[in-house]
Amino acid sequence: MTSFSRNALLVGLSSAAVAATLLAAPASASAAPSASSLTWSPCGPAGLGQECATLTVPLDYADPAGRQVSLAVSRIRSTRPEARRGTLLVVPGGPGSSGVQRLGQKGAALGRELDGAYDLVAFDPRGVGGSMKADCGLAEEDRHLVTLRSWPAADGSIDENVERSRRVAAACARNGGAELRSLTTANQVRDMDRLRQALGEEKVSAWGVSYGTYVTAQYAQKFPHRTDRIVLDSSADPNPRTVAQGWLRGMAVGADDRFPDFAAWAAHPDRAAAGLRLAERPEDVRPLVLDLAARLDREPRPSTTPDVALTGNLLRQALQSALYSDSAFADFARLVQEARTPSATPALPPMLTGPMPDADATVTVGVICNDVRWRGSVRSYERAVTADRAAHPLTGGMPANITPCSFWKGGPVEKPARLTADGPSNILMIQSLRDPATPHSAGLKMREALGGRARLVSVDHGGHGMYLGNGNACGDRTVTRFLLTGERPAADAAC
Repeated sequence: MTSFSRNALLVGLSSAAVAATLLAAPASASAAPSASSLTWSPCGPAGLGQECATLTVPLDYADPAGRQVSLAVSRIRSTRPEARRGTLLVVPGGPGSSGVQRLGQKGAALGRELDGAYDLVAFDPRGVGGSMKADCGLAEEDRHLVTLRSWPAADGSIDENVERSRRVAAACARNGGAELRSLTTANQVRDMDRLRQALGEEKVSAWGVSYGTYVTAQYAQKFPHRTDRIVLDSSADPNPRTVAQGWLRGMAVGADDRFPDFAAWAAHPDRAAAGLRLAERPEDVRPLVLDLAARLDREPRPSTTPDVALTGNLLRQALQSALYSDSAFADFARLVQEARTPSATPALPPMLTGPMPDADATVTVGVICNDVRWRGSVRSYERAVTADRAAHPLTGGMPANITPCSFWKGGPVEKPARLTADGPSNILMIQSLRDPATPHSAGLKMREALGGRARLVSVDHGGHGMYLGNGNACGDRTVTRFLLTGERPAADAAC
């Protein structure tokens, strides 16, 4: 989530799932959809029992009888009707991640944990996967992850970032149209409730991860009596004045919180056999990586990808992404070793080898820029980047830098809603103590906003996305127990 979603910010819908998504008969333009609005057909990984359909929603909820657009929807039905207690919505991160694909990835594990207690349902938000698309018509050089994220120049200059941000904002204003302006958190919340109605459910439970926690919390704020059991996994500060601008700035703290886990891993003697031990002591890993990034700033290394050199900023971006999960440590350590070896040619992570499709890049910037006005003059960003580079060199000033949102035409689509403690006490939060994208300190801001509605479980583990992902058995048991029985810790707890 800006936390932007893991690795490339986006997870595209697989071509197999796209092909299997069927068009359903449109719902009445002025009325809420009924259960008959969804026509299901098999899709996704073989043997999972995943089905896909299409949900029709208004492009603009202020004009419900106007133009309608389609959203890709997916479900895995409970195979134990006697145990079924409702529907669990799986809400992905991003902005820009596919709910349909995430359900395919997590469906088997959820099925084992929840043992038929829920139908598992997800959808691709506007702009993503098999759903309605928007396109800004961005130049190829502006669609790389390392340019969509505003990494300053080697000397700390942000001149190129300012120029690119203006260019991207202008292209979106010129080409995005009504589709782009519909890419908002508020519309995703409304679309969630349309999906609830189409499923024929009075209430739904939900598991939101990363940016999905903000969407899910906003759903619980707007439709409190439509919520059953809510899990917020890896949350950030929901301050309505800053929203994603604040989330991005939190990534500097998150990288510092998380890096010691990688340093301990990379200095462990067990890494030696695979050639991945970077230093003999954990405290030596950080200066080694920072020195390598500085050398690559001065002299980029050719990579195995034609015409894409390994620069200091590509290394920093690879590190930031690798910190999301212990499972990514080996690949980053290998990249470091290759970059340090004169006879080797570094192999870049796939997310850094080429540009994103235009629609994927569009939703990445569209939602965060449509949601809230990003504050600050060019000069204030220059000062912030200088300070951030000094305080948090692992992220090189990127989290404090300017983005296209600073030049966004038309400003926010609507005023962001403030989260409050009003509503049923049916929310369980789970948060890593060392999260590179949504640091624990930011999760505490979400906890504070929700007050008595929530309980927080803090997990003594590093990574982003705790439940059935990077967490521990204690955290997983706590979330599973809540979803099955409604039982939460009596007070905030630690795992």
